[in-house]
Amino acid sequence: MTSKSMTSNVTNKNDPKSINSRVFIGNLNTAIVKKADVEAIFGKYGKIVGCSVHKGYAFVQYVFERNARAAVAGEHNRIVAGQPLDISMAGDPKPYRPKAGQKRPISALY
Repeated sequence: MTSKSMTSNVTNKNDPKSINSRVFIGNLNTAIVKKADVEAIFGKYGKIVGCSVHKGYAFVQYVFERNARAAVAGEHNRIVAGQPLDISMAGDPKPYRPKAGQKRPISALY
């Protein structure tokens, strides 16, 4: 969709200090949406120090946690390239979402 970017591709999942300033973007149509597009959408919330785009999802790394939280709140329910994005803080636990036809394990009930 847009041109090249100068932001790092590194969103270091192993750095415990940076996990709270990282945003997960799921359900991303990466056949159409490129790294520069993700940066254009999320750059308005603060300085992006890293952005990694993978098949169907991306991570955006901000300098500060407050920027990441603002991005999650501001882009909630956003539709990009015809798909509703699944946006959350990368460090937050994921809610249990069973795949169609699967039963919840007993351990998840307690």
